[in-house]
Amino acid sequence: MEDIVLHIDDVHKHFAGLHALSDVNLDIRRGETHAIIGPNGAGKSTLLNVCIGRLEPSQGKVLFEGTELTGKQPHQINQLGVVRVFQTPEIFEDLTVLENVVIPMLSKRDGAFSLNFLSRLDDQADLEGEAVKMLTDLGMGAHLQQMTSALSRGDKRRLELAMGLVQHPKLLLLDEPTAGMARADTNATIELLEQIKGTGLTIVIIEHDMHVVFSLADRITVLAGGRVIAQGTPDEIKGNPKVIEAYLGEEPV
Repeated sequence: MEDIVLHIDDVHKHFAGLHALSDVNLDIRRGETHAIIGPNGAGKSTLLNVCIGRLEPSQGKVLFEGTELTGKQPHQINQLGVVRVFQTPEIFEDLTVLENVVIPMLSKRDGAFSLNFLSRLDDQADLEGEAVKMLTDLGMGAHLQQMTSALSRGDKRRLELAMGLVQHPKLLLLDEPTAGMARADTNATIELLEQIKGTGLTIVIIEHDMHVVFSLADRITVLAGGRVIAQGTPDEIKGNPKVIEAYLGEEPV
């Protein structure tokens, strides 16, 4: 039997009569990178928000390693090992790069944090050391004491990725990780994500750039109009006529 990490069962989501998601069924396998693609308005971000507890489904349920996530608060889902990296980086721009990474480590360890810990970082030497290593591994070692407001867009995305990975997630959800990046930054991000994928971490990625998708994904799910219209390997998806039609006649390669 396949080792299913995330099981999405008959999920529907309605907003004042609008069916944002309808009859969505999806399994994410352990150790794989699974891409969710589709045109604008397909329901991709809505589905991710249902998975992390920001939205409650109108019908259906989501299970992570057999535990039902439906009805749980986002911080409870995070404590289980589900971490999302957002399309717009959610970082503390008035803090340093290092401080940004220590904050989620404290939250993961203690369940809550207070910003007054910043005056006592020497008491958190173990966490700080791990944060420095993570940032160094992600190519951010030269920016440890830099204010995050001064970072480039690409480095802000890299920082938020560090903030996610330092929590030791079992499942990493990436929402448009290369949005707004120049091609050079996109290629650097692909290389970085390939390294992370090589560790065996289970990853779900929402992405419009098909170069990114076909570089990383083991399996792909295609949404259109809130429904799953195709699922399969990259080779199976490339020539699927429903996928080509959903992308307005342009093959997504």
